[in-house]
Amino acid sequence: MTEIASHNQAAGKRPGRVVVVTAGGENPWIMINALASRFAEVAVVEEQPESKGLFLRRRARKLGWLTALGQLSTMFASRFGKRFTRKRAEEILATYKVSGKPDPSIPVKYIASVNDADAITQIRALEPDVVFLISCRMLKAATLAAMPCPVLNFHAGINPAYRGLMGGYWARVNNDLENFGATVHLVDAGVDTGGVLYQSRQKPAHDDTMHTYPLLQTAASTEIAIAAVADALDGNLRTVNVAGPSRQWYHPPIWTWVWNGLTRRIW
Repeated sequence: MTEIASHNQAAGKRPGRVVVVTAGGENPWIMINALASRFAEVAVVEEQPESKGLFLRRRARKLGWLTALGQLSTMFASRFGKRFTRKRAEEILATYKVSGKPDPSIPVKYIASVNDADAITQIRALEPDVVFLISCRMLKAATLAAMPCPVLNFHAGINPAYRGLMGGYWARVNNDLENFGATVHLVDAGVDTGGVLYQSRQKPAHDDTMHTYPLLQTAASTEIAIAAVADALDGNLRTVNVAGPSRQWYHPPIWTWVWNGLTRRIW
């Protein structure tokens, strides 16, 4: 046991080694900080974000170049609006009493991709009891098979209806606010298709946007993540049956995003 872990246990934190895999950012650090407040040993493995070129080629192979370029355009255009949402972001952080600032006391290992052989070696060397994914690449089958413990994922959407990306945005567009929320689930070979462990639901404010939906979903869902990790440490992971259609979503192409923003004030 490390000196830090011994201190944390003395401070009332639960023993257990939790390795969080992420590409970094404010939302993941909200979850990392929350987990570190409850569990004695939390470490982060941070991969490099996927390049926009790789994203574009991969998305074009799946959906065609027109749609892929439209989605990339939305990602670029929406960045200009981020500066106008900081007040709402601060409200969310204050409401749920969370912080998205990296904690220098939490160790971080940097990797290129979670699917690289070196990354697998580094994760296994940490001897995790639980691997927790948030905002990172999908694990390839070989990577998942190499994990020595349960692998959980935080998804900013209600599965199975809003698998993939922008679950909060699409729930609003579909007038389906009952399914605006987040899911913690087991990881399998599919896109957010693993067994559901816990879900939480929120009510977005009128001024929430594509920038603040994931922040709200994350900030409001730290307790379900903590519960799922505790279950994993207890060897007591239990999935729940969630009825309804299953669909994978993506970023809206620019024409869809602008239309919904101008006509329905859904940005």
